[in-house]
Amino acid sequence: MSQLYSMTPKQIVQELDKYIIGQDQAKKSVALALRNRYRRSLLPDEMREEVTPKNILMMGPTGVGKTEIARRLSKLMDAPFVKVEATKFTEVGYVGRDVDSMVRDLMEASIRITKQKRLQEKYSIADEMAEEKIIEAIIPGKKKPSSAPGGVRGPFDFIMGGFQQTTPSQPSLSVQDSKDQEIGDVELAREQVRQQLRQGLLEEQFIEIEVTESQKGMNQLDLGNEGASISIGNIFGDMMPKKKKKKNVRVKDARKILREQEAQNLIDMDQVTSEALENAEQNGIIFIDEIDKIASGSGYKSGADVSREGVQRDILPIVEGSVVNTKYGPLKTDHILFIGAGAFHIAKPTDLIPELQGRFPIRVELENLTKEAFVQILTVPENALLKQHKMLLETEGIKVNFADDAVEEIATIAYLTNEQTENIGARRLHTIMEKLLEDISFNIPDMEEEEVVIDAKYVKEKFADRIHEDDIDRYIL
Repeated sequence: MSQLYSMTPKQIVQELDKYIIGQDQAKKSVALALRNRYRRSLLPDEMREEVTPKNILMMGPTGVGKTEIARRLSKLMDAPFVKVEATKFTEVGYVGRDVDSMVRDLMEASIRITKQKRLQEKYSIADEMAEEKIIEAIIPGKKKPSSAPGGVRGPFDFIMGGFQQTTPSQPSLSVQDSKDQEIGDVELAREQVRQQLRQGLLEEQFIEIEVTESQKGMNQLDLGNEGASISIGNIFGDMMPKKKKKKNVRVKDARKILREQEAQNLIDMDQVTSEALENAEQNGIIFIDEIDKIASGSGYKSGADVSREGVQRDILPIVEGSVVNTKYGPLKTDHILFIGAGAFHIAKPTDLIPELQGRFPIRVELENLTKEAFVQILTVPENALLKQHKMLLETEGIKVNFADDAVEEIATIAYLTNEQTENIGARRLHTIMEKLLEDISFNIPDMEEEEVVIDAKYVKEKFADRIHEDDIDRYIL
């Protein structure tokens, strides 16, 4: 079970607070949905099958944090997560034919997560194997011939054996001694190389390694609507030996390549597929963005409206619970958590078909961003916009400091621009920050000063011709 699921709802909200300002109700709903996943996992098997997830519908204008909440969840958790745009299914004449692809994408995400987890477990063994291969590439070892009865003998051992039978015993011993000495010298040299490798002294040295050639670009056999496809190379893959090729690479690169290759050989892909399928079914989350764009008003429907309703009807069985065929096997969607999101400016949630409305019982309205929220977005999160721009410019030796009144002014301009033109939420800050730092960023190579202070006066000068507070008196009769 994911570490995120074992966290309390308050802890999940605290994690989201590090990156997302406000929207407490939406964060609370998501945290409760995830905690209920954990509670469900503790139930007896019979009851666990009966408890289905309560899907969430987020409503709010663009740029207020709907997608960001989903994106942060996907980074926090190690359960399969996929985000899809509902609008990609709405072209006229293309009535949701490929809606099942969201479930297949979820399965692919689950395979990646499970495989990576298994690879992590094998890396310690793979590191040792990779080290041995690197040493072998630097100093090829000579195998000691087996003297034990029934031992494994080399391809030319019979020649040495024939000489030993016809020559006197003393010279034979001297040959054996010289061989032992040679093997001892090789082992000593290999041990020295091993120490140098561990001390990082050979990282830039070029060596020749043997790697398995990947079967990319093999013809794909499409199996139709099920979305399953088989690489023709895989059909005969087990019958034919894998192709190998020589590569000249640095030791540091060879270590990565061989580590991955050895770890891949150690994992059981059948077990990975089985675990990934169960993980997707029990813990998967699908975030359907722009769901309001497939809603259409009541009344006579034609053209695009028919297409939109068709998409809703195709999405419905997936949300209700059905079986979707993937190339890894059939996947049941009964216990996948669906989070729908949309601005709902034109359409309303009630414009969705009733059956789909009923499958999203938890409704959350996200609030418009205020000036105070913009100030916090600029300064509070761990990836705050001001921090990002400061660090980018510091890479070229220019230190930029933002005065408190400058931060207030930027927030005011963002708020007023959203009010007077199109409201694009927090994305407005990106536009303003790029315009504000445009000249500094452009002139960096020729700048002599190492520190730049940006205050409210500088901000006002940059946006003097673009923004103004509305004169309220002109609205008074």
